[in-house]
Amino acid sequence: MSSKIPLEDVTPKVETYDLYAKREKIQTRSYKGLFKNIRLAGVAFLFMLYFGTVWLRWGDRPAVLWDLPARQFHIFGATFQPEDFFLLSFLLIICAFGLFFITVFAGRVWCGYTCPQTVWTWVFMWAERITEGERNARIKLDHAPMSLNKFARRAAKHSIWLLVSLATALTFVGYFTPIRGLIVEMFTWQMAGWSLFWVFFFTAATYINAGWLREQVCIHMCPYARFQSVMFDADTLIVSYDAARGEPRGSRKKGIDPAEVGKGDCINCEICVQVCPTGIDIRNGLQIECISCTACIDACDEVMEKMDYPPGLIRYTTEHSLEGKPTKVFRPRLFGYGTALLVMIGLFIITVSNISQVSLDIERDRNVLFRETSSGQIENVYIVKIFNKGTTERSYRLSMQGHEGLTLHLPDRPLLVGPSSKLQLPLNVQIDPAELDGATNIPVIFEVVATDDDSVVASSESRFMAPKVR
Repeated sequence: MSSKIPLEDVTPKVETYDLYAKREKIQTRSYKGLFKNIRLAGVAFLFMLYFGTVWLRWGDRPAVLWDLPARQFHIFGATFQPEDFFLLSFLLIICAFGLFFITVFAGRVWCGYTCPQTVWTWVFMWAERITEGERNARIKLDHAPMSLNKFARRAAKHSIWLLVSLATALTFVGYFTPIRGLIVEMFTWQMAGWSLFWVFFFTAATYINAGWLREQVCIHMCPYARFQSVMFDADTLIVSYDAARGEPRGSRKKGIDPAEVGKGDCINCEICVQVCPTGIDIRNGLQIECISCTACIDACDEVMEKMDYPPGLIRYTTEHSLEGKPTKVFRPRLFGYGTALLVMIGLFIITVSNISQVSLDIERDRNVLFRETSSGQIENVYIVKIFNKGTTERSYRLSMQGHEGLTLHLPDRPLLVGPSSKLQLPLNVQIDPAELDGATNIPVIFEVVATDDDSVVASSESRFMAPKVR
């Protein structure tokens, strides 16, 4: 008999996981339906807006131009200066509250219908379909060895991708540099360095994001996917699978009553998964990867129609509705966001409508605080900048308020300023030292008024510096 005590390995087994999972390429299939038609109409409108606006003219300049070197931002008949930049911040806040309102009401419809990442991804998927075929053909092509046919199809696909990316980049840069001259410079190989850099940058960004990264941008890079769950509530409209109606799943022939085979309406065809651009199964419930593109709704309704079942197994609905409870449309959070949005839009419109058509900027001569003229007067020199924001040439008169002894010396000519132009000229202000009464730092206010309209007015405050009299 052996005297050895049997040993048993009780070391706990530790499972290891690879923290990096290689991206599985998503190949979507074609489908048709109501929501797809709505999205295509919306995308067509947005494309016309994006690619068309940059070609519009307003007088002798582009209708929309962000002229950074001149620090002027033209939007049709309005011209904005850097001091009006707060309006952009105002507009971004309005957009943020608008996004909050829409998210609380209908989930991620922004992502599914109008987000540039989604829109351009659909365009690139279309290029794949017309060059490499439908889903099954593309999967076979991926696994096939390189051949002349595969090379030609891939080359055609990437050529379309690059052309779309280049058109996107040129259009974007065209909002900062006149597009007509930019196109001529590109074809004549005379494009400026910075223009060339940004065209290349945005071409590469579009090509990589919409062609290669795709759903990875939505899942890992976009912060909206992370905070959307905070915005949702049980009354938010979201793309949902009706598990009570669809389960248990199972295949069957057309026309068979699900109750006869002890199944739900879902035939487990997985077409809803095959059309999803992020590759999720909506039947597993709401997931951060879902961008509410409604592809699964259209695809499932197509299948339900073929099976003679009612549509809506996957549909826009709310959590309360799925549970058989009434959905509350008007609720405090939605009302709060809506009210704040309307108030900010109103304030924005009022602010924009009250922006003066002229701006005035006064700069003192930085080389010397003051100087004494040959007649014994104390003189300060200023640089006056009058900017006409209107669309017609205007004449202005300039005046000054402050110390009674100050006299304003202007050039003996009318102050004419062209449309969306700036007039810059030197200005001398003098005073008799006897009238200073010991003052060395006198506040002055300059005012410019249009000669044809007293409501077109702007003012700027400065200082008159004088020596200390002992």
